[in-house]
Amino acid sequence: MAQGKSGAVNRVIEGDCIQAMADLPAGCADLVFADPPYNLQLEGELRRPDNSRVDAVNDKWDQFGSFAEYDRFTRDWLSAARHVLKDDGALWVIGSYHNIFRVGAILMDLGFWILNDVVWRKTNPMPNFRGRRFTNAHETLIWAAKSRDQKSYTFNYEAMKALNDELQMRSDWTLPICSGAERLKDENGDKAHSTQKPESLLHRVILSSTKPGDTVLDPFFGSGTTGAVAKKLGRQFIGIERDRNYARIARARIAAVSPAPNEAIEVTRSKRAEPRIPFGWVVERGLLEPGTVLCGPRKQHSAKIRADGTLVCADAAGSIHRIGAHVQGLDACNGWTFWHFEHNGALISIDVLRQRLRADLA
Repeated sequence: MAQGKSGAVNRVIEGDCIQAMADLPAGCADLVFADPPYNLQLEGELRRPDNSRVDAVNDKWDQFGSFAEYDRFTRDWLSAARHVLKDDGALWVIGSYHNIFRVGAILMDLGFWILNDVVWRKTNPMPNFRGRRFTNAHETLIWAAKSRDQKSYTFNYEAMKALNDELQMRSDWTLPICSGAERLKDENGDKAHSTQKPESLLHRVILSSTKPGDTVLDPFFGSGTTGAVAKKLGRQFIGIERDRNYARIARARIAAVSPAPNEAIEVTRSKRAEPRIPFGWVVERGLLEPGTVLCGPRKQHSAKIRADGTLVCADAAGSIHRIGAHVQGLDACNGWTFWHFEHNGALISIDVLRQRLRADLA
């Protein structure tokens, strides 16, 4: 069990999540992911056309006496979640049509600010056996900042774009439900937890909204999916679970997880987030010597490097950007991508040298 800045992390707390979060230090979590009871209120058994019984969610923890009781519970755990969240933290909560609209209204009343709602479209949903409604093929996730006035929160836009084959990640996610070898079973071969979420879903949530080393808190820990994925991705976790058997399963599951090496958990950062590298650093580090001639991509323009990192051409001197624009007759130019140097008979962009210096800084 590691120690974070605000208390112990990488542990499963057994007990009521509302009280447990109240007992934790304020601002101890960078992200809260919550998979609360959905209040399904199923009536009677659900059977397939062949009369076999469907293994539906009928656990006592999902049952509430009224909507008012469920709303009080929701308000209490969301208030406790605000307590543990850092001021630049965020909340993810998942639900179905049974509860997500009530949860959304309450979290807005408490001051959270919705950033996105995400539709998880299931590739393999449970069929509608009674044939009286559309097949329930999706669940909804709400991603919210702690407040409307929040100045910053983590969103790894470039990492999500990379994950999606260089296309912007949309708010509709097509992923399978938890099944096969990933589905945990008990000693009788039955589901260890009735609503176990797939690791692919938590992978996307955690990768998008945290940095390596951040702490993810899950107040409804269940079988420990959040903790398992957090550990794989080099994040810390705090899980809260009131069912002792679920807590035992989660601990054993997470203990078997091997974290990825540090270099593998770094996320693709936006250009704005990368450290600024002046061209002068390239010169003073000896990567290009004063007097070296740079040219455009087709050798139609050229300029010479000076010792202070500026360039000089036939009729002007200035930065790599200013001279790049000048020789082309343009108002602006990205000198890092325009200028090239010759090495072993090939033209190489000076941006390669900028990336080398960024790697040295990292």
